[in-house]
Amino acid sequence: MLDEQPHPGTQEPLLSARFVTVVTAGLFYFMSLGMQLPTVPKFVEGQLGGSELAVGIIVGSFSIGAVAVRPFAGRLGDRVGRRPLIVVGALMVAASVALYALINSQAALLGARLLGGVGEAAFFVGAGTMVTDLAPASRRGEAISYWSVAVYGGLALGPALGEFVLGGDHFQRVWLVGAALALIAAAVGFMTHETAASTGSGEPAPLINRTAIGPGTVLFLGMIALAGFAAFVPLYVADIGMEDSGLVFLLYGCTILALRIFGAKIPDRIGTLKAGTFAMSASAVGLVIIAATGNVAGLYVGTFVFSVGMSLLYPAMLTMALIGVPDSERGSAVGTISSFFDLSQGIGAAVLGIAVALGGFRIAFVTAAVLSVLGLSMLRTVFRPAPSPEFEYLAAEAAHEFPEPPP
Repeated sequence: MLDEQPHPGTQEPLLSARFVTVVTAGLFYFMSLGMQLPTVPKFVEGQLGGSELAVGIIVGSFSIGAVAVRPFAGRLGDRVGRRPLIVVGALMVAASVALYALINSQAALLGARLLGGVGEAAFFVGAGTMVTDLAPASRRGEAISYWSVAVYGGLALGPALGEFVLGGDHFQRVWLVGAALALIAAAVGFMTHETAASTGSGEPAPLINRTAIGPGTVLFLGMIALAGFAAFVPLYVADIGMEDSGLVFLLYGCTILALRIFGAKIPDRIGTLKAGTFAMSASAVGLVIIAATGNVAGLYVGTFVFSVGMSLLYPAMLTMALIGVPDSERGSAVGTISSFFDLSQGIGAAVLGIAVALGGFRIAFVTAAVLSVLGLSMLRTVFRPAPSPEFEYLAAEAAHEFPEPPP
């Protein structure tokens, strides 16, 4: 089985060529998405004449498209494999971004982003599940952290690249480069090897995996902040005298990149509950700093603190969701918790768009901080995970204490 426990005292390999191939595909893919972070809001507001609410809805529509099919992608990945999801998903995103070059209305852009969201559902579930397939059970949090290096590496490099390619108002160049990066991701994804434990037979995996509901709810509340950050920081910077948000997103992505590389073992070593608690606390504090200061220095300091929190949140919650899940349902669990992420980005962008319309950008950041505190409270009370034999074994192994493996 892919999920066998290691022998006591051994360290199973993780950074294999197969693992690195998946991460490389993810890096190109998320660079494509990252290019859209600062440019789509400007395109909606400047070229299409949209309001702040329209920005929130159109930015969030990408995730709405994804959440509609994410559970089906998880089940499909468990039946037909992870590799087809990676390749087809990246191709759909490439087609979606290429369509932006032909668009001259808000409705058309909304439709293209919904299409891209469907591709995002497939790619993320396929690649995210494949990296956990390739990881030893005792190093799954570490593997997720390394995988997210591709996510945040792309989200660090993509916005700066998007601003550079945009050069003022050359939006079509941005869309064509973004489509090309997604095509490269599809090509690299084609070179991966299938990892699904079994395909095409047996009972279908559940569409909604119950083990992922609690961690997914916490992730939803925490990641609403990311939706607001991505959608409105590119517009907020003008209020405090900055020309663009490229350096802010670069700080955000590089901070997470550094922590995911050098702190990759943190979720496995301190446990998912402690890691999630720290993540939600830091992200809320960072948002409060941004809102309370209302200046350039506050934006950079708040972004750094917020980024530290975001660096641990997804690895902690996904690792929590996978504890005790059989190989045949791993895609289902990844698809379920990813749906909560999508909901946070879709609903969150729209909700915080309303907050911006009612009270301004700083009120939106405060609103996101309050939701993070709510998620922290639920993590510590309602969804506090009960230790299982497998969890206790993994925690002890991470501390170099080796009990008998759980049955």
